[in-house]
Amino acid sequence: MKLKNLLILSSLLFFILSSCSKDEDIIDNPNPNTGNENPVNSNENEELEVESFVYRGLNELYLYKADVPELADNYFSSSSDKNEFLASASSPEALFDDLTASFDRFSFITDDYNSLEEQFQGMSGATGIKFGLGQISGTNNVFGIIRYVLPNTSAAEAGLERGDIFTEIDGQKLTSSNFSNLIERESFTINVGYVENGKIYLTEEEVTLTDDTYTENPIFIAKTFDISGRKIGYLMYNSFIGNFDEELNDAFAEFQANGVTDFILDLRYNGGGSVESAKDLSSMITGQFEGEVFIKEQWNAKYQNYFETQNPEALVNRFDSTLRTGTAINSLNLNELYVLTSRSSASASELVINALDPYINVIQVGDRTVGKFQASVTLYDSDDFDKEGASDNHTYAMQPLVFKSINADGNSDYVDGLIPEITYVEDLNDYGVLGQQDEPLLAAALNNILGRSQITKQYNRRLEYQNLGESGMNDMQYQKMYITELPKLD
Repeated sequence: MKLKNLLILSSLLFFILSSCSKDEDIIDNPNPNTGNENPVNSNENEELEVESFVYRGLNELYLYKADVPELADNYFSSSSDKNEFLASASSPEALFDDLTASFDRFSFITDDYNSLEEQFQGMSGATGIKFGLGQISGTNNVFGIIRYVLPNTSAAEAGLERGDIFTEIDGQKLTSSNFSNLIERESFTINVGYVENGKIYLTEEEVTLTDDTYTENPIFIAKTFDISGRKIGYLMYNSFIGNFDEELNDAFAEFQANGVTDFILDLRYNGGGSVESAKDLSSMITGQFEGEVFIKEQWNAKYQNYFETQNPEALVNRFDSTLRTGTAINSLNLNELYVLTSRSSASASELVINALDPYINVIQVGDRTVGKFQASVTLYDSDDFDKEGASDNHTYAMQPLVFKSINADGNSDYVDGLIPEITYVEDLNDYGVLGQQDEPLLAAALNNILGRSQITKQYNRRLEYQNLGESGMNDMQYQKMYITELPKLD
């Protein structure tokens, strides 16, 4: 897979549209005499088929088109000038990189859209461990710490647990120069250790993990705490995957049956996904705002002007009462929400927080989020960028940013992330067990709900390290958010 500048810092790095509209939904060029006809599969130069697709898609839909001079409709004086420019690129990936803004860290191109589609559905190879990566301060030494283990995987069978540490893959010591490649291996062996009082201790144990096809259920934990007569719902939700919206709705039916009056949404490891799922989740938490503005969209100048003049409602996403399948949403009608976040919380996770903020009291607990408020779209090489009719000559697809999200109060552009009201950064000395009341991040939210004082455990030392990233950070769907189609036009 060839991706454009997927950065590997967890402090860096929200929307993926997984398909485009049909031909009637693509806006005709309002100024057709610009010398920018951009034919789909030009007979004029068939060897530039992929390059022509890249240019045509970015010229049409890229959010930051105005920031790339070559994408201006009148930039090239003739088709031959444009083809000469396209031919000068060393590869489609290089062309894509040249035609996207320097500050854009989220758009990408792939040469295998089949794998991309599988990942959108939650399907991927899985060794079973979801981990963070850190570089020990003052050294080149890198370690991985297991955040959670997926059930029914080789990692679960081996007995690995949250908080386990590894410093080697296949006998090679992890360093700042090799870790990115080593974690990409499909199957590998790790050593096993642990953190105590700021130091890593290694055991003699080694575990071999196999990369098996796996569909991850993003609903990792759903439970209700009965504490001091209060029913507190807790949901650890690790990805916004539309295939699991029914299961998500079923979980809220259970919360309803349990009489939940307080709610904690754990998005600390959730890098995003479907904006429709984010909207439905927000409607499950609330329910009293049906028809109100969830978010508004802002596109490039050409599309924004077209939508505003022809169909303004196409730019508005509203709270609803049914899933995309037509199933009625189970809502809790809450006026307050606690959200657990970290430097891995991105895109659709941030969307939920930002979109709900104008309506209810949202208390963010944990660390600041990534800061991604833009949407991207899957573009295929066809007349209307839809998969139907895509070229049989290649499997390239693009995922360029196409709009930014704005909440009902007009808030957007949170490039530095969303800042918590209650700050807590996970301590490797005290990782805790997810879903248990004394797990530190969850406990911080519970203490605030119940009016209890926050408890800070003291350790002789903390492990000093710099966050480098996490498992899956080189995957195509990493920290993305998507909707399923372009707005329909009247």
